[in-house]
Amino acid sequence: EKFHIARKHLLPKAMDAMGIQKKMLKITDGALRKVIEDYTMESGVRGLKKQIDMLCRSAAVRLVKEEGQTLTVNKSNLKDYLGRKKLHHDQKLTSTQPGVVTGLAWTQAGGEILFIETKLTEGTVEGKVIITGQLGDVMKESVQIALTLVKSLYPKESKVFQDHDLHIHVPEGAVPKDGPSAGITLTTALASLVTGKAVSPDYAMTGEVSLRGGILPIGGLPEKLMAAQRAGITKILIPFDNADDLEDVAAEVKDKLKITPVKKVSDVLKLLLG
Repeated sequence: EKFHIARKHLLPKAMDAMGIQKKMLKITDGALRKVIEDYTMESGVRGLKKQIDMLCRSAAVRLVKEEGQTLTVNKSNLKDYLGRKKLHHDQKLTSTQPGVVTGLAWTQAGGEILFIETKLTEGTVEGKVIITGQLGDVMKESVQIALTLVKSLYPKESKVFQDHDLHIHVPEGAVPKDGPSAGITLTTALASLVTGKAVSPDYAMTGEVSLRGGILPIGGLPEKLMAAQRAGITKILIPFDNADDLEDVAAEVKDKLKITPVKKVSDVLKLLLG
């Protein structure tokens, strides 16, 4: 949506304001998409308009200095007009280890992937749980539910919690995070940790979990799937009750993803850990 608004409305207005004729400046589709993805992060287009205005001002200066020149802005030379990119989106892990799993999150500016990292360390007799990454109360409750589920599903392996400290971290530490939709990701990460089996980085997942081991529906599915596709992830696990929401997801996103609706935590763990 932002791309078409920029191409049809924002860019022509900015060029007209700077006195740039259409034949004098060409901005490729790739460059325009890069402006949207790497220089703006908002639900509206105010920031996008500012970046396009800045691009056209920079181009106008160059056209005045080099009269008669026709400029082409593409992905490779965009930074010459706007400077270095302002945003960084996480990409799929190239390798993984037990206890690290990729989840999907919704933000006001769109979807993002997030990594759940877990680690066991030599600790106190009773074993502490350390949580970092600015998690809100609801997400902390999801940690407790995930821990209880893993202890019930893997009673033998979970004895390690008795004399080891458990550390759960969700980068980026400066960004507050909350909501129940990381429940299945937290559960899978803890199960991966206690079994010593790594989860393929090709997978990402979203879903709230219950103490009965069910996977409950979540919101923001289209945005989450777009984030997964952008990050290079190819396999997605979603709650079974969200399957109808796939109608709202663009075909070009769904075509690049293998999406599996799941009902139970045990189904996810069997699929990913055997």
